[in-house]
Amino acid sequence: MNFPEYFEFRSPARVMAGPGITDNLSSELEDLGVRRVFVISDRILASQGLLGAIVSGLGKVDVELFTDVPENSDIAVCEHAATRAAEFGADAVLAAGGGSVLDTGKAVGLLLGSGGRLLDYQGVGVIPPKRVPVVAVPTTAGTGSEVTPFAIIRDARERVKISFNSPHLVPSLAVLDPELTFTMPPRLTASTGIDALTHAIEAFVSTQSNPVTDSLALHAISLVFKHLPVAVANGSALEARYAMLVAANLAGLAFANALVGCVHAMAHAVGGLFGIPHGIANGILLPVGMEFNLPAVPERMSEIARASGRDALPENAPLAVRQLLAECSLPTRLKDVGVPEDGLFSAASVAALEGCLITNPREATEEEILAMLKTAYD
Repeated sequence: MNFPEYFEFRSPARVMAGPGITDNLSSELEDLGVRRVFVISDRILASQGLLGAIVSGLGKVDVELFTDVPENSDIAVCEHAATRAAEFGADAVLAAGGGSVLDTGKAVGLLLGSGGRLLDYQGVGVIPPKRVPVVAVPTTAGTGSEVTPFAIIRDARERVKISFNSPHLVPSLAVLDPELTFTMPPRLTASTGIDALTHAIEAFVSTQSNPVTDSLALHAISLVFKHLPVAVANGSALEARYAMLVAANLAGLAFANALVGCVHAMAHAVGGLFGIPHGIANGILLPVGMEFNLPAVPERMSEIARASGRDALPENAPLAVRQLLAECSLPTRLKDVGVPEDGLFSAASVAALEGCLITNPREATEEEILAMLKTAYD
């Protein structure tokens, strides 16, 4: 392995993991000095009864619930939730749900601590350290948002997804309880699992990868290929559910440091323009992006193929992903998820401006991005 001349690795989050650990989080809140918790989630989790179980484990703190987070969180939703939290007098935020919920929790924690409007915090080095504690409880195994410094929030008015980035956005505590993922339906299990795989693969081939992120990413890749089909087929398989939560967490730590590439650039574009769920978009675009990058990093693709359980041939890496998508019954074409063919041009234009491209192992022009989108369309 060729080591970079210099690298850094940052991991500021505290992670707790284990089946059933959300049954009693009261001592953790006491350690954070919390008295009034603003709990953020979505209506699906609330309807399943999981949210009530989490709240019952918080002890004697005062709790206010907010369950209006949509599938793709929005700036207006974040600001409305922050207003509600301020009126309640919250001194902490607990976000329980998928990536959209966790990112909303980060944004609300930022606004509670620092005030203003969310768009005030675009750019590098803009977000101040002043914030309230945020506890992240993922109930899907995909985004790794519980340990990343990113919050991806959709601006519905402009039809774009905006990435907010700062170490000060990393939650104070990440809680991984695989029992909370038992109720995830097969399609959501599959799409969020592919999201984790995309994070790991793009971090591994990133120009900013290093020995620490490589180790995390490769182990995450291996875990996803081994356990995702089992979790999709049997939602109550504890080992598979636990492994997928860990895989998503490892992949989150990897891409928080190494960043991602062209797949995420395109996924953010089609997600912002056409409302395609992030995991679905990543799944469709991942093998196409891997095939584009393969000439630049053939040795890395060989390692991905080996981690997937296939022979260590570069071309086997995207093939393994396509097989996993088929095994998990996920869509493989943009046309099948509602992306209009004439929208590919605007998606390519948006993707070409994405910062994700900076760490892609192969330079991608707008024309090349359009060609990838056309391949993924049909």
